[in-house]
Amino acid sequence: MERVAIIGLGLIGGSIGLAIKRSGVKDLHVVGNARTRETLQRAKKIGAIDEEARTAAEAVRDARLVIIAAPILATRPLFEEIAPALMPGAVVTDVGSTKGNVMRWAKELLPETVHFVGGHPMAGKETPGIDAADADLFREKTWVIVPSVTADQGAVKTVVGLAQLCGAAVSFMDAEEHDSYVAAISHLPLALSSALFSVVFGSAAWPELAHLASSGFRDTTRLASGSPEMAHDIMISNRDNVLHWIDRFQEELSRFRAAIAAGETEPVLEAFAKPQLERDNFMVNGAPRRNLGDPIEKISFSDMMLGSAISGMMRKQTEMLKAAEERAEKKR
Repeated sequence: MERVAIIGLGLIGGSIGLAIKRSGVKDLHVVGNARTRETLQRAKKIGAIDEEARTAAEAVRDARLVIIAAPILATRPLFEEIAPALMPGAVVTDVGSTKGNVMRWAKELLPETVHFVGGHPMAGKETPGIDAADADLFREKTWVIVPSVTADQGAVKTVVGLAQLCGAAVSFMDAEEHDSYVAAISHLPLALSSALFSVVFGSAAWPELAHLASSGFRDTTRLASGSPEMAHDIMISNRDNVLHWIDRFQEELSRFRAAIAAGETEPVLEAFAKPQLERDNFMVNGAPRRNLGDPIEKISFSDMMLGSAISGMMRKQTEMLKAAEERAEKKR
């Protein structure tokens, strides 16, 4: 029976576990580790994992696939903890919202005998925690995959298979490209949502304002209800990209301010009409087509686990042969 380890059982880790278990793939045993006993028990109760592990190192022993679903800044110490316990040929992936630091930490800390493939499912809720986990969370969402330069084809297919099993569509990016793009469409909205709520809540008139707040204000500030720990890790680990997009937003906001301050009809209409047309087109027709090359083949989760196992055995045999040659050379 093949083992899959999930380290971190919040919204994302718990949802991955539920999706894997719901898929009905046979001979697959999901082991989970979380920071609290209560989270572990809850994850097992709702069927996200088969087995509880007291430590991350315990969870990854003999695991063919390891999924790191912890806060970004917790990833480095987790890599340090699990590195000695990983089996040769294991595939390690993550679901962090930024990739640059994670890819560097993986290269620095994980053994050469394992394969790291970065990942980021573009899905979530403002409600964190295992109780918000949902097997359908990733359905028809984009799952970005960022392979390390040393990851073999079998390891990449393993993570592609995982994303597809969860119902997601796969997109490949490098770490720098990913971090720049998500700063614009994910991290900037998070900062703006919190800043907007903060400025309104900070008003002396907040009690009166709160009674008037309806769907527009609630929708725009929805992300402010997310985890402050997650927001902290995102802003720290992707600081330069977030600052770049905040600066661009401030420039755009200044343009809107100037149009409104002028008090003339045409600049105000133009400022609001163009975004309205473009957003309506996006909502109706979706994202513009990208030249993605050949479509990504559908990969069986069972086949990709077997492929990973074969890859690991071949690597292990190579290491054994090399060690035997070295012993023979010493004798000579």
